[in-house]
Amino acid sequence: MKILLIHQYYLEKNDAGGSRFNEMTKSWTDDGHEITVLAGMMHYNGFEKLSKYKGKFIVKDNYDTNITVLRSHVSEAYNSGFLGRLWAYFSFVFSSIISGLFFTKKDFDVIIVTSPPLFVGITAYILSKLKKIPFTFEVRDLWPESAIDTGVLKNKLIIKLAYWFENFIYKKASLINVLTPAFREKLIKEKGINSEKVIFIPNAADFSLSDKVLKSDFDRQKFRIKHGINSHFVITYVGAHGVANCLDQVLDTAELLEDTNVLFQLIGGGMEKSRLIEEAQKRKIKNVKFVDPVPKNEVFKYIISSDMGTSVLKKVDTFKTIYSNKTFDYMSCKVPILMAIDGVSRQLLEDAEAGSFVEPENPKNFAKVIREYLNDPKRIELEGLNGFNYAKLHFDREVLAKDYTLSLNKLI
Repeated sequence: MKILLIHQYYLEKNDAGGSRFNEMTKSWTDDGHEITVLAGMMHYNGFEKLSKYKGKFIVKDNYDTNITVLRSHVSEAYNSGFLGRLWAYFSFVFSSIISGLFFTKKDFDVIIVTSPPLFVGITAYILSKLKKIPFTFEVRDLWPESAIDTGVLKNKLIIKLAYWFENFIYKKASLINVLTPAFREKLIKEKGINSEKVIFIPNAADFSLSDKVLKSDFDRQKFRIKHGINSHFVITYVGAHGVANCLDQVLDTAELLEDTNVLFQLIGGGMEKSRLIEEAQKRKIKNVKFVDPVPKNEVFKYIISSDMGTSVLKKVDTFKTIYSNKTFDYMSCKVPILMAIDGVSRQLLEDAEAGSFVEPENPKNFAKVIREYLNDPKRIELEGLNGFNYAKLHFDREVLAKDYTLSLNKLI
């Protein structure tokens, strides 16, 4: 099968961040499928392009010998506020259409487009019509709901247009993939999408990456000593430092645990990171460590060297419908989880018996739950193993990648 994937934030080699489709496409090529990716030139947490993309409109990225990746122009206004981000979205729509029409040589069987941003659906729709092939629209986040709930999107006219466009894309897509059961229910019951059109291939654990560390001669103790965390009870967060992530609650919790050896290790980047660092310095919070983004194949060393992992988001209703990507990374590393996200993420954690729910934006509850773990190493080991086994059974990337192509074959 020849697949055209449209993914504005498809990671480059050794990039940090959400790697769902980098891992998925590797599984597909291993199974003999041919993949071409239309991607952007800006990392979703980046502030400027790499020098190799400066002044370029379309560049072939030598990501993998088996995957053709075409990087298309994205405006560097991306992280300069809402209007800048909107302009960056549409600059990619325009450049990716040009790339898809004039720089791809293969006849494709199907198009997959993954959002957010929602507007990449324009590229998929146009290329689908002109190439006369079906497209599958993947919903990784309920947009514009999430942008409205976090206060990013406020203009009533833009909100109305966003909902109209969302409905248009859902109607035109031949298949819609959702990442959580809550997304599926919302699309069918509230947005009136035919249930036969909606499939469920969720985020997953990439055991191929975690196993490289778990089954290697990796020395956890030496790693902890090298990074100055050996005497601490380390709770690691891996991911974006943005408005939606609401990492202020971690700073507040850390203050309440200054009498303990707890250390929060925050790995990643984003619009809020510099402010968070300044805030921690201003408040003289010493038990929070900020770490620059780490490549995916290295980040597992940080997780495995931790005592616990944490997934946190702002306390809004929309986020009750999502699975946190990083949760599966923690599970694959046998690390128990502090889940500061209600809804389906909480349900996942409780079904797996892989950690504890803490009320979002409630530092006192967060700190209380952490204290319960400090002198209970057996619980930490048991819940870490529970999460690993549950993810292996239900969320193995290799299995889900095959399920995805089975659904695409039926569509074709």
